[in-house]
Amino acid sequence: MTVHSNPVSATLPTLDFSRFHGPDREAFIAELLDVLHDHGFFYMTGHGVSPQLIADVRAAAKRFFALPLEDKLEIEMVKSPHFRGYNRAGVERTRGQQDWREQLDVNTEGEAVALQADTPAWKRLFGPNQWPSRQPELKPLLLEYQAEVTRVGLDVLKAIAVAIGQPEDVFASIYEPQPSQLLKIIRYPGRDVAETDQGVGAHKDGGFVTVLLQDTTPGLRVRTEDGVWIDAPPVEGTFIINTGELLELATNGFVRADVHDVVAPPAGVERYSIAFFLGSRYDATIPVIELPEALKTKERGITVDPLNPIFREVGQNHLKSRLRSHPDVARAHHADLLPSEERNAPAN
Repeated sequence: MTVHSNPVSATLPTLDFSRFHGPDREAFIAELLDVLHDHGFFYMTGHGVSPQLIADVRAAAKRFFALPLEDKLEIEMVKSPHFRGYNRAGVERTRGQQDWREQLDVNTEGEAVALQADTPAWKRLFGPNQWPSRQPELKPLLLEYQAEVTRVGLDVLKAIAVAIGQPEDVFASIYEPQPSQLLKIIRYPGRDVAETDQGVGAHKDGGFVTVLLQDTTPGLRVRTEDGVWIDAPPVEGTFIINTGELLELATNGFVRADVHDVVAPPAGVERYSIAFFLGSRYDATIPVIELPEALKTKERGITVDPLNPIFREVGQNHLKSRLRSHPDVARAHHADLLPSEERNAPAN
């Protein structure tokens, strides 16, 4: 991964989301519409999440990563057929290349589905999370935070609906009664540990919207449509919001799902972040929304990536992503879904 500089003038906009519920709503919606079409990334203020909850989650994430490795490996993701749990740095992959971050993945708490011969493969994603026995306070804290950022994400989705000329609840039929709620707490080690500068490789997020909480170390970059990389350093009190592939599908490319990555921090420096990915129900199929004529003329169509095709069937799309990102879990629990050459591939 090559690190590019960006022009000083290239920055992400900041939107105060409290304006969506205030007298300045119309001007806010107009600003949001421009962002959605330009690159889908912005800093969010006015989100209403308690600063104390944010501070508690940051501190708990750092305590988790400071645990001895054996305590983290107690809940290693390869033990979960539902792709929940801890990954060491270098285990997850983006476009086949190692990502140098360690992380804990938590999704909607649930029960595993009894699988039959005709059960759709994506139902394997349902199940319980794994929690560290050495840090019992982590479960209630992360589930509280997950509920709060779900509220934020759904509020953003309603504002997006209004911005593209639709009723606030236009997406409700494909996320109610239970959206996908993937939460990751993440630690990026410095380049004295990482074997490349790829903290996370260039990719688009697959859901509706992402709600990202950064700590203090920069590294996130966003690539615009014309190939300029914009740095997105931490700004205290904000989330970074970005739109995902489900919105690109639903709007035929009017709303962008921009490519972004994370550069590994310098030697001796760590980077922490907490990322929340709000998605649709797994059994939903993403429709194409009929946009107003003024917006329809600006539709760009769906991005075609032969290495990462996008499906309108949400469960199929998400399972494909998890199988690609976590080949060790795929081989351990889902070998029947893999091409024969991947079933016995050596682990890295």
